[in-house]
Amino acid sequence: MKKNIIAAVVLTFFSMSLTAQIGVTTTMTPNQLVQNVLLGFGVTATNVTVNGSAANANIPQGNATFFTAGATSFPIGSGVLLTTGNGIAAIGPNSSSSFTNNSPATPNVSSDVQLNAIAAGTVTNGIVLEFDFVPSGDTIAFNYMFGSDEYPEFSPSTFNDAFGFFLWGPNPIGPAYNATNLALIPGTTTPVTINNVGPGAAQNPAYYVNNLGGAAYATAIQYDGTTVILTSSAKLICGATYHIKLAISNVGDQAYDSGVFLQANSFSSEAVEIAVATVSGDTNVYEGCTDANLMFIRPQTQLGDTLIINYTIGGTATMGVDYNNLINPITFLPGEDTIVLTITPTFDGMMNDNNEYIIITAMTISTCGDTIISSGTLYIMDSIPIPIIETDPLAQCQNDSILVSANATGLFPPFTYSWTGGQTGPTAYFPTIMGTMTGTVDYYVTATNSCGYSNVDTVTITLNQTLVVDTMLVGPATCEPVGYVSGMVSGQTGVLSYQWTGPGAGNPAFIDASVWQNLSSGWYYFNVFDNVCEVHDSIFVPILNPPIAQFTASATAGCDPLTVNFTNNSQNALNYAWNFGNGNTANSTTTSSQSQVYNGSSIVRLIASQGNCADTAFVSITILTCGCMDPLATNYNPAANFDDGSCFYPLPTVEAPNVFTPGGDNVNELFFLTTTNSTSIELTVLNRWGNTIYESIGINPAWNGKTKNGIDVEEGVYFYKYKVNGYNEQYLEGHGFLHLVR
Repeated sequence: MKKNIIAAVVLTFFSMSLTAQIGVTTTMTPNQLVQNVLLGFGVTATNVTVNGSAANANIPQGNATFFTAGATSFPIGSGVLLTTGNGIAAIGPNSSSSFTNNSPATPNVSSDVQLNAIAAGTVTNGIVLEFDFVPSGDTIAFNYMFGSDEYPEFSPSTFNDAFGFFLWGPNPIGPAYNATNLALIPGTTTPVTINNVGPGAAQNPAYYVNNLGGAAYATAIQYDGTTVILTSSAKLICGATYHIKLAISNVGDQAYDSGVFLQANSFSSEAVEIAVATVSGDTNVYEGCTDANLMFIRPQTQLGDTLIINYTIGGTATMGVDYNNLINPITFLPGEDTIVLTITPTFDGMMNDNNEYIIITAMTISTCGDTIISSGTLYIMDSIPIPIIETDPLAQCQNDSILVSANATGLFPPFTYSWTGGQTGPTAYFPTIMGTMTGTVDYYVTATNSCGYSNVDTVTITLNQTLVVDTMLVGPATCEPVGYVSGMVSGQTGVLSYQWTGPGAGNPAFIDASVWQNLSSGWYYFNVFDNVCEVHDSIFVPILNPPIAQFTASATAGCDPLTVNFTNNSQNALNYAWNFGNGNTANSTTTSSQSQVYNGSSIVRLIASQGNCADTAFVSITILTCGCMDPLATNYNPAANFDDGSCFYPLPTVEAPNVFTPGGDNVNELFFLTTTNSTSIELTVLNRWGNTIYESIGINPAWNGKTKNGIDVEEGVYFYKYKVNGYNEQYLEGHGFLHLVR
């Protein structure tokens, strides 16, 4: 006879992590780890124990913990971690090749028969997690990964940390299971151990993952090596009771931790499971904000075949109207264990239909002939509660404005805030209403989450503003403290007290008087108190005819030595203190002129004072090094920084030969002038009839005894004239006769 089994809905959710390490939680009891984490679909479990203790016992050292991969690359998203040491020691990164964390001592399991049977040495500390279970199908399967710091240097060795999954119960295809180890290398009867799976050629390296040197999951976990994800499975009898032991231990010593990661919800039997996954981790999805994943998951034992699943959609929400159309039926291809459909709710703008929901139901017939129904429910929400905590301040005699704040909580932060009057942000300032005897004023704040959902709350300011400052009076001061301030208030309740603060005239504060006299110039602050309120105001005491220091210099720059006359143009002063910057000072009670000689640059200061008041003026005097700055001049001064026009230059000189012999013997071949202090020479040669034979302008022109056409001239006497140009537009002119001999 067939029986109906209503399967539990497995609710999973997406988690986000800001770390590259796995997370480990040590607060769950063994019973919680089995019931809430390890078990999947089609299995019920009882009698959970750890190392022989009851299911709700504390787990020493956290040897059995819940783990989550977060945002790491670790391939198992979450599950149960069994370790030979402390579970938190599995947290990455891989920082040590010999990591050990089992202090205080981990429970000794050396008496465990099954662990001793598969170990290559003496079993020491570890953990043994056991429970009874009843499958709804004819198989059981679960996924796991083994990791260890014994890798790779002790693989193989006698330090062969042992683990196994040992099953007891009836076997439908052979002898009864009697501590049968399900942790086997695929397709063999060889147990998965450090010696049997490792980097060596004879150690089934296809199932080994190196985790050293930044490889694989080096930032996620501490272990130096792991296996790939492996699956343990066994044929069972539907509805029969079985016992399983999940155990791991150190061998030979208690150093170098090892651990086995059991995938969450993978310990399952027959049937297709339906899971609804939402970002928030519950069964609610929000219009215009979040989607949900509808996941169909079949057990690992069914992966070899194609499976078609028809499912029904119920509830009050309408597909194609309230959410998108979904594919039905769905088809699992060989090797495919999960199919995900995305449900996207339609934003309809209606804010009062939060009772819409979807029920997804799938029915499968197990190999045992049982009808197994799996279902999941998703609620479509069109409003999001946004609680707002706000301040409701009491404004007692506020003269200016008052600060209010709001803090929104709830789903989908961050929140934005808008206030009455257009202010934004979590805080705002609102003016108080002077003169109001008592009462309240309401302002409104709207908090909006990242999806656009909003809530409005009221901020109430309670006013008690009967005490007010009516009038502030002031009398100016001169350079003597002759000023005053006065303040008058109204609306007091009970006894008034006053407090003034400011520059004062000897006393830092003057209490219990509305007038303060004999004051210097400056700001004065008025505080008044009655039996209820406090008000504040301030006023500035100005100064009359303060001294003004100012003077002019007859010259502010010149050659060393420089005589400078200073004219005092100061106003409202009685005393004058000069510092001329050249080592000289002077004090005067008149604005008489001053005269000083400067050999170097200086800053001149004048302080003009009247009583307690003073003013200061400054003038800079720059002394120059004067002289000739032309390097060509006879009196050139390389240290000068101001050219005073004193440069003078020597006159040019000329020497001229009276005979030259251009006969081709390279001796006295050219006629030229020998000069000094010249910049250029203008030379002209004429014959006896006054005809120009040669003329040239240049640095040193020379005649070779030829005409302009290159013909040798005859021997004889020739006339020459010249103009020698010198520096600074000086020149020398002359003439003479020369005798050409060939």
